[in-house]
Amino acid sequence: MSPSELPIFCENPYLSSYSFPHTLKLPSLRNAAPLLIPPLSDSADDNYVESHQNLSNLQLIPNGFSSNLTKTSSKRVFIQDPPWVSSLFMKNLLFRSRNKSGVKIEYQEMERRKYYLLRRRQIKVETEAWENMVEEYKELEREMCEKKLAPNLPYVKKLILGWFEPLRAAIEKEQKSLRTKKHKTAFAPFIDALPAEKMAVIVMHKIMGLLMMGGKEDRCVRVVEAAIQIGVAIEHEVRIHSFLEKSRKCQRRDIVDESQGISSKEALLLRKRVKSLIRRNRVLEVQKLVRNEEFKSWGRDTQAKLGCCLIELLTHTAYVQPPVNQSADSPPDVRPAFRHLFKIATREPGQNLVKRYGVIECDPLVLTGLDRTVKHMIIPYVPMLVPPKKWKGYDKGGYFFLPSYLMRTHGSRQQQDAVRTVPGKQMQKVYEALDTLGNTKWRVNKRILGVVESIWAGGGNIAGLVNREDVPIPELLSDDLEVVKEWKWSVRKAKKINRERHSQRCDMELKLSVARKIKDEEGFYYPHNLDFRGRAYPMHPHLNHLSSDVCRGILEFAEGRPLGKSGLHWLKIHLANLYGGGVEKLSYDGRISFVENHLWDIFDSADKPLNGNRWWLTAEDPFQCLAACINLSEALKSSSPHTVVSHLPIHQDGSCNGLQHYAALGRDSFEAAAVNLVAGEKPADVYSEIAVRVHEIMKKDSNKDPATNPNALVAKLLLGQVDRKLVKQTVMTSVYGVTYVGAREQIKRRLEEKGLITDDRLLFSAACYAAKVTLAALGELFQAARAIMGWLGDCAKIIASENQPVSWTTPLGLPVVQPYFKTQRHVIRTSLQVLALQREGDSVEVRKQRTAFPPNFVHSLDGSHMMMTAIACRDAGLRFAGVHDSFWTHACDVDRMNQILRQKFVDLYNIPVLENLLESFETLYPALSFPPLPKRGDFNLEKVLESPYFFN
Repeated sequence: MSPSELPIFCENPYLSSYSFPHTLKLPSLRNAAPLLIPPLSDSADDNYVESHQNLSNLQLIPNGFSSNLTKTSSKRVFIQDPPWVSSLFMKNLLFRSRNKSGVKIEYQEMERRKYYLLRRRQIKVETEAWENMVEEYKELEREMCEKKLAPNLPYVKKLILGWFEPLRAAIEKEQKSLRTKKHKTAFAPFIDALPAEKMAVIVMHKIMGLLMMGGKEDRCVRVVEAAIQIGVAIEHEVRIHSFLEKSRKCQRRDIVDESQGISSKEALLLRKRVKSLIRRNRVLEVQKLVRNEEFKSWGRDTQAKLGCCLIELLTHTAYVQPPVNQSADSPPDVRPAFRHLFKIATREPGQNLVKRYGVIECDPLVLTGLDRTVKHMIIPYVPMLVPPKKWKGYDKGGYFFLPSYLMRTHGSRQQQDAVRTVPGKQMQKVYEALDTLGNTKWRVNKRILGVVESIWAGGGNIAGLVNREDVPIPELLSDDLEVVKEWKWSVRKAKKINRERHSQRCDMELKLSVARKIKDEEGFYYPHNLDFRGRAYPMHPHLNHLSSDVCRGILEFAEGRPLGKSGLHWLKIHLANLYGGGVEKLSYDGRISFVENHLWDIFDSADKPLNGNRWWLTAEDPFQCLAACINLSEALKSSSPHTVVSHLPIHQDGSCNGLQHYAALGRDSFEAAAVNLVAGEKPADVYSEIAVRVHEIMKKDSNKDPATNPNALVAKLLLGQVDRKLVKQTVMTSVYGVTYVGAREQIKRRLEEKGLITDDRLLFSAACYAAKVTLAALGELFQAARAIMGWLGDCAKIIASENQPVSWTTPLGLPVVQPYFKTQRHVIRTSLQVLALQREGDSVEVRKQRTAFPPNFVHSLDGSHMMMTAIACRDAGLRFAGVHDSFWTHACDVDRMNQILRQKFVDLYNIPVLENLLESFETLYPALSFPPLPKRGDFNLEKVLESPYFFN
């Protein structure tokens, strides 16, 4: 694509598209200086130091002529320059091409212009989402009044439109009444902080969103959860609204200013300054102004009280009416859409006190068809159109205006304080790693999206997609007590399945909704932040590469790179890995042979994914497998396969990565070989080894006398069902502190999938027995890892016994504080009910601090390894994405990434990790005595560099 063909983003409801004159030819630039500039590392004006004030003065006009555009239109589309502009540009480019630097400057100017237009769109997305939704409902109301009929709307919009005006009026009335009251409620200034119409839209969308995703409760959402979410959403919008709103009534302005401690005159001057800067696209200066005006958080109490007040207004104003199917003279069946009621909490063993909690229950009509119209809900934190802001502090980075925090602390004060106070220099590598992940540009794979849409439109239920239909509720066919008891159990089970399906359908619709919105973008970015252990996650929650197979299939790198010889090799291996079924445990040659033996199936899948043989549906990761089939088919059908451009991320996954980290810590040669730290002819499979040991134990038990050994019958029943898949999840999570109960549930799910044990009681007994045997087999084979886990747990117990949380600093300088404290109940009175809010107390949970420390510590190490690899890949010019222990890059760069990730693993464990940890404990707690470090082996870490299956 030539530079002037690059699309320009414009807020224009009309589309004008022209192609370039075919007679114009560009001179050969083969030997010219490269035109591509490096990816923009920071979208907060560090990229371009030049002033861009004049950008906002550029008038973008379709066809080169001005048009009278309606003010209400807010649709944003691609437009291209008209032919005369293109011709002028091309002539200018031809002239400048004689000077190599001139061409580069011209291209950079185009890129700069395009970047700022994209950034303007991004800011509008972040700051005007609720505003646009308000305008849409107001426009629909005007249309209803003028045409005297209801517009043809999707179900969820039809519901919300019916509630919008009554709720808006009720909020407005509440705002007015609170202004005149002498004794004002605690949240009085805050309910007046936004226009009533915007508050109404936020309340309705938040409640509906919670109902969509609530698979646990039948048509209910807990009051405390809903109230706080609504309060937080309104506080976030007030932050933006306070600085970006273009007009506000004087009275309302005064109230908000008083609540934030700003004088009216100062606030007026500030707003004028902000509006002026926004008009001129001076975003960095706006952000500085926003930061200078410190916005004090409202706190949970105020958020909950405001949320409860608004929920109460919703319950009094929102109604539903079933379709009219009764006789004309009967009264219409109008009933409340939402009810506030109390439920009895499930009693814990030994608990005598009956606890109740408040819920908002919706009428069944509200949920009818809701999962099919999720796409019309507002989704904040969507992927960004430009690279995120560079991270420079706890709340400095990520999105431009949406609140962005470096770490998800979930309200832990000590963890927040640790990250806020750590010197920026110490955190530099962490910031760089998050910036690297955030600067990876993605796009939607439209072919895969088309296949997903077709299957979804057909009812789902294949390729891992949830069934779009509910299971039927059983009917009662007899009065017999046993039959009635069985029927009640069946009804409960069916309703549970339907709740889960509803939640999964809503989740799928949200993913597809995001994909549809961004499918035509040239590219987009995912700002990342950390959990408290230092693992990185995209801030957008729905369509991202950490999610399910369908999301990973839909996403691909925006930048394409030629496969090359090594890339074709890795693409074949990648396809075999995605197919799974044991193929991924073959040697590399074995995997390539598998692919070459199925070329006909691969071509058929690529050409006719839905109407052909559909071989790709038999893969463990079907949509990712289909994407690989399409890419490989394109390459092999090309006359020059190595030059075919690939956008596909190729994965290199750790082999039971938690045990790999323990093996490196313990330097145990046997354990290192078991998890591929040593080269082998084919990958060692620790899951299969454990499965073999479990089978041996069960075979021994099955030969015992059932009269004296009750496990004999269960062992005999399970003998034919023990395989790699049965034990894999338990083995994988054992190093992360899985409990016996957790292991039992994991194995129970695998046995349910096999479907050979139908009796629930027998299934439970079998899962209990299999979990015990699996954990015993693990203890036998990984003694060094168990010793280190025990030492870490002992240290944590000593610290927690002094009422201190376990804390440490990762090798990259990130401070970690375990957030396990006993919670304190804090009771507040709201207009709806008395709420008991949970707060972090002063006493630590000793048991939780002890049991969680080993897995948390290892997670902090695998997070460090991933971030070290990300920075090194960036420095080597690679595109990189990471999913904890799965590292992704272009096919042609896999060999280089493999060298880097192995070297970084060796570098990480050449640091005396456990010695440093013990030293930090002894420095922090000099009065305490800690056990000596566990005995370790003599494994040579350098062998990792030569191990082909370490990550594979």
